[in-house]
Amino acid sequence: MPDINLEDYNYKLPEERIAQYPLEERDSSKLLVYRNGKITEDIFRNIHEFIAPGTLLVFNNTKVIRARLIFTKETGAKIEIFLLEPLLPSDYALSLGSVNQAEWKCLVGNLKKWKENTISSVLGGEGNSYELFADKLTDYGDSWRIKFRWNKKSLTFGEIIESAGHIPLPPYIHRDDEKNDAGRYQTIYSLVKGSVAAPTAGLHFTRKSFSDLSRKGILTTDLTLHVGAGTFQPVKTENIASHEMHTEHFSIDLTAIESVLKNIGNIIAVGTTSVRALESLYWLGVKLCGKSDAEPSELFIDQWEPYTLNCCLSPASSLETILSWMAKKGLSSLQIPTRIIIVPGYNFRITEGLITNFHLPGSTLLLLVSAFTGDRWKEIYNYALGNNFRFLSYGDSSILLK
Repeated sequence: MPDINLEDYNYKLPEERIAQYPLEERDSSKLLVYRNGKITEDIFRNIHEFIAPGTLLVFNNTKVIRARLIFTKETGAKIEIFLLEPLLPSDYALSLGSVNQAEWKCLVGNLKKWKENTISSVLGGEGNSYELFADKLTDYGDSWRIKFRWNKKSLTFGEIIESAGHIPLPPYIHRDDEKNDAGRYQTIYSLVKGSVAAPTAGLHFTRKSFSDLSRKGILTTDLTLHVGAGTFQPVKTENIASHEMHTEHFSIDLTAIESVLKNIGNIIAVGTTSVRALESLYWLGVKLCGKSDAEPSELFIDQWEPYTLNCCLSPASSLETILSWMAKKGLSSLQIPTRIIIVPGYNFRITEGLITNFHLPGSTLLLLVSAFTGDRWKEIYNYALGNNFRFLSYGDSSILLK
């Protein structure tokens, strides 16, 4: 495991530099450009000018769900339940489509006020009301297994949280969610419901952005990685080797894998989540190379496997191995959990460029950026701090090229 002291990846981020609101126009954000070892800046709407024709951009098409549910007790005490991931059913689509009950792993705010096993809330309008119940089942230490039940069987769990839940703004945005956040904390290409945090690199893209990319001959494809709340959790250990990475689930279809294979050497990931999925895909091929009879349920990329697996497989050979295995199994898509952590010293196999926002000091996301840019991350962030860039989820953007 890499011997990395987190203090070396810290920087002073003034509170006023953290964007509390998005800009009115998505593509009007500032764009830091790092290429050929030089740093310049522009406006995001011109991003196509810095990408070569024939490049493949890989987008994460996950869709943010209204993951914050607030229950008010008769005493007036408010208990917030933050959905993390489905447990029963464990599939996102099946869970959100449940019409009976659903169990989720959740964070609970104001837990000390939740003394009884069950709390409830009356939802809906006059003459069309129903009751939502939440039962505490299992204590996982920092989270709980919660069973949700409701007495209106015509509603799915997805419909319930869509009408009763709140947009899960990150904790460094110090305000309640507002009406405008429903649209702005969502990429325009979001498709598959499941994230409890937005893949924020994609928030800057507009329809015109895609038109400009297409006109220049820049290619696009999608995958899905549902972003978990763990993306906001600070690293609490002095050395990264002691940090436990959260699990996220990604899926990618046959056509997208073929596109990635065809464009190896010319791939830019839109967001750190796309990077983690693409690099996990490479290591999946490595693991299948030695276990071609593996079942889909056995596949998982653990946190430190990329640093311990002995392998010199080329990216193309890895993806060809995956496609061959999928053909053998009759699969048209993959659904894989990953805990991959990308830190300085990591050798990127598929990602040649990265579009991303500016990240928290000492975070795993900043470590990923540092792994990609080396020590130049300090110059990049000093430039952003010194030139009035806005930071974090609703902040400005960067394009980092090898």
